[in-house]
Amino acid sequence: MNRSGTYPKNIHSVLAAGAALLAGTFLIAACSTQAKGTTDPAAETPALQITAAPVEKRPLERFLRVTGSLMADEQAEVSAETPGRVIATPVERGTRVAQGAPLVRISASETSAQLQEAEANAAQIEARLGLTTDAFDANRVPDVMNAKAALDLAQAEFDRIKSLLDQRVVSQSEYDQRRTQVEAARQQYQVARNLAEQSFRSLQGARARVALARKSVDDTLVRAPFAGIVAERLVSVGDFVARGTKVATVVRVDPLRVELTVPEQFVSVIKVGQRVRLTVDAYPGEEFEATVRFVSPALRSDQRALTVEAVASNTDGRLKPGLFATALVRRGDAAPGLLVPTTSVETVAGTSRVYIVKNGHIEERIVTMGETVGPHVEITSGLSEGDIVAHEPKGRLADGRAVSIK
Repeated sequence: MNRSGTYPKNIHSVLAAGAALLAGTFLIAACSTQAKGTTDPAAETPALQITAAPVEKRPLERFLRVTGSLMADEQAEVSAETPGRVIATPVERGTRVAQGAPLVRISASETSAQLQEAEANAAQIEARLGLTTDAFDANRVPDVMNAKAALDLAQAEFDRIKSLLDQRVVSQSEYDQRRTQVEAARQQYQVARNLAEQSFRSLQGARARVALARKSVDDTLVRAPFAGIVAERLVSVGDFVARGTKVATVVRVDPLRVELTVPEQFVSVIKVGQRVRLTVDAYPGEEFEATVRFVSPALRSDQRALTVEAVASNTDGRLKPGLFATALVRRGDAAPGLLVPTTSVETVAGTSRVYIVKNGHIEERIVTMGETVGPHVEITSGLSEGDIVAHEPKGRLADGRAVSIK
């Protein structure tokens, strides 16, 4: 500044040059900072090596998927057929029994006494009738034979008196007496035959009472009606049971019945003898074989569905009555489908995804699955033929990730 208070003329040029130099310095520093701190991370992340396979398109067997429940082939509530006190229970819940195996034993003291009484009564009548075999002949009954002998004697006497009457050796009164004796002997003979017939009918009744008493003795041992498993034992030693008291529950679980409900639009698919594949939640990933045994002749009006019953072998006893079952019934038609390895599908919270490789990067796709065919699964939506899908994503792939195929 000069004495007059003004700056030299060139001072403005100096200030302008300094400002320009300072701005350039800041600009260079800013550019250098940006180059060091804002590098694209995708450019620095190496490509992930993965295995992949193309989506396959091939014909698939189609199955009708229906649901139902497993039921015991047979179930019996076994009851006592004779009253008495329980003296033995040789089975427990879960015991496997053969047909006719003892379940509960009831005291037979009273029924045995009744049997002995009935047998004695029958034997008494048999002795009276003189029976030595089961064949009955009234003429061989002792009382009848005696009456017949008396009749024959009276008839012979009458015949002799009749000849003497013709010769006028005997009187008419004696002749009438002999004739009356013949008629009386004939009546005695007929009465003896009738009594023999009545005694034989009584014998038949006595024999029936013997059979009933013997059955009562046999019924003191309650037996299994068929081979199966004891599901419940309802009485214990010391309990008194009446006729009709339930003592045990026996079920047959081999085979098992499967009651299925088929929608009306698929009625033509189901036939008796058709093979069915079953799956149950208790054994995920396993399939069981069954055969259709019964197809209802009519649809249920409340559901507009057909009731179908299949039979499944259960020799190992793994399947249990009451389990919910899903049945796959072959429909007979084959249509092409898109298949990918099951390991390529990632399902989280009910949503299934696959990851396809496109231009060296991952592209996430939401898909819908269909039939499972061995190690592959059908994709009904979300993919196209020729897409390349990554194997085993296991949460390590994401949309946009750079990858390379091994």
